[in-house]
Amino acid sequence: MSEKVSRIRSVALIAHGGSGKTSLAEAMLYDSGTTNRIGKVDQGTAVMDFEPEELKRNVSINASFNHFQWKKQLVHLVDTPGDVNFLSDTKIALQGVDAAVVLVDGTDGVKVTTEKVWSYADAYHLPRAVFINKLERERADFFKVLDQLNKVFPTKFVPITIPIGSEHDFKGVADLFKMKAYIYGSDETGKFEATDIPGDVADQAAEMRESLIEFIAESDDELLEKYLDGQELSKEELARGLTAGIRSGGFVPVLAGSAVRNIGVQALLDLIVDGFPSPMDRSAFKGAHPVSGEAEERQPDENAPFSALVIKTISDPYAGKLTVFRIISGTLSADSGFYNPAKEQKEKFGQLYYLEGKAQVSIESAGAGEIAAVAKLKATSTGDTLCSESAPIIYPAAEALPASISYAIDAKNKGDEEKVFSGIVKLTEEDPTLKLERDPRTHEILLYGTGQIHVEVTCEKLLRKYGVEAVLKAPKVPYLETITKEKKGVIYRHKKQTGGRGQFAEVHFDIFPMPRGEGYVFDEALVGMNVPRNFVPAVEKGLDEAKNKGVLAGYPVVDFKIRFYDGKSHDVDSSEMAFKIAASMCFKKAMEDASPILLEPVMKLEITVPDEAMGDVIGDLNGRRGKVLGMEGQGSNQVITAHVPMSEVLKYQPDLTSMTAGRGTFKMELDHYEPMPAPLQEKVIAQSKKEED
Repeated sequence: MSEKVSRIRSVALIAHGGSGKTSLAEAMLYDSGTTNRIGKVDQGTAVMDFEPEELKRNVSINASFNHFQWKKQLVHLVDTPGDVNFLSDTKIALQGVDAAVVLVDGTDGVKVTTEKVWSYADAYHLPRAVFINKLERERADFFKVLDQLNKVFPTKFVPITIPIGSEHDFKGVADLFKMKAYIYGSDETGKFEATDIPGDVADQAAEMRESLIEFIAESDDELLEKYLDGQELSKEELARGLTAGIRSGGFVPVLAGSAVRNIGVQALLDLIVDGFPSPMDRSAFKGAHPVSGEAEERQPDENAPFSALVIKTISDPYAGKLTVFRIISGTLSADSGFYNPAKEQKEKFGQLYYLEGKAQVSIESAGAGEIAAVAKLKATSTGDTLCSESAPIIYPAAEALPASISYAIDAKNKGDEEKVFSGIVKLTEEDPTLKLERDPRTHEILLYGTGQIHVEVTCEKLLRKYGVEAVLKAPKVPYLETITKEKKGVIYRHKKQTGGRGQFAEVHFDIFPMPRGEGYVFDEALVGMNVPRNFVPAVEKGLDEAKNKGVLAGYPVVDFKIRFYDGKSHDVDSSEMAFKIAASMCFKKAMEDASPILLEPVMKLEITVPDEAMGDVIGDLNGRRGKVLGMEGQGSNQVITAHVPMSEVLKYQPDLTSMTAGRGTFKMELDHYEPMPAPLQEKVIAQSKKEED
């Protein structure tokens, strides 16, 4: 395998929202000479946050990509979202990297999203480092956060740099590896003066260096033996052990710094190129043959057959679709093509790009371990494998996070409906978490997302990219109607005389309630010839249509049986239409006499909450007419399973967020229908009549 692949590093920045990932990315780009100024998130000048929706909210919404050189190594950098509404992008983008830097806010410490993104990195077995950021802020405490990391995660965290000064006086870092102090100016240029470690930090630094050496020695049997013999480890041996410990996950190095002041960033860059793995250090990527399903694998070798995994799709109404992928094996050249085995389609493209935030720079070729992009592919979407047609393979792709909220969506202006829905379909290409579905029960178009902000941002993008405005409202609850007692001998005669041929039909029905979930049964029990059998399909059709609109509030009727046992006809005036109308009217009459009620949908919720919030959440569920079915411990969390009427949880997410300080998550699905309490039923019926009027 080539030296070129060994000089590549691909790294994602992951963290809780607001921890400073984008500011760190901007400092890295500046320190590496890629940009000539440090972009500021709060001033809207960041290279890595460029979508108007991101600038408006000062929050990363999409994974963004860039690259730079450091110590003659090529680093592909992915800045990921940390807001809970957009974590799907983070989870999917992590498939494209070989390591991760986890940022933790020096004042706020480990948050729930820190734990979530950590678990995503665990799932891909990514080596990682922690950068404790914002140490220039009031109440920032490096050692308190370090202690918290060791308590929350079952991993060994080992400082490599520690802060010199604190809060407003934070001015540099002590490097425990080189036992040097780097003192920075206040100009954000990243320039520092290397000196001896100051006396007030020296004892602590010496003690922590001893601990670091111990962890390094434990990562290598040969080094451990030497260390236990009391021998000094050379710089080269320490460097080798550090790399081995990081790559094996034996420990996680921790660095101190401030992204906005550009303090401690170069030490992190050194660690990325010296300690993080290259693509060659990873084991073979496992997949399957698209036809036989047999296991296949590819080595991260630029001379192997080409294969790649799509980790992002960017939809642009002017430039067209941009497809971003991690090349797993082989080499790809501009003006060529590849095969998409999932879609069974060859794809051609012209230019090949590196992404630089919102900009694209053309390249001639890219090889194993690199993140590249092409434009205007016809069939390819996020999660697809791209490969050589002569050596096909499909890699398993990360699943998008499940949607937890839905809104009914419509065009603001009449006549724009088609534009709204085609625009949303294009946006689902770049965001696989979004789902657009038509509810067959309420006939509404529903837009599903991971949270309220997620859905609102989608509508903002729709207006900006496709010039069409949508309105969101809470979805209608798909109530049903049923009957609670039987009624026999219901007769309806349809008779109309309008000169010439008239209309005549008479039907006799019995109506019976059925067990919940049984649907609808039509029992043709005619004897004699009062009704010719050729009119039976018309009666059945009349019932089919009538049961879609019940007598209480116009909702579909379920769980009943109609027995059609007799009727009357006329030789001239009877027709299929007459019997269809008679059946429809007889059904309504029968239903009114059979004590109709409303059924409401009941959802099954699985809610994951921290232990301390459990009491509040259960109390809230009781207030929503919920029934708690069970609880199960999961680490420091509890998973509560409950049945709750759908009408009570249409806007559950913001309430759960508030009760759990953003740490609660839930998923829900329709479980069953059950009768609605009479006072609530009356409200729904009154509202329905009001809408009809």
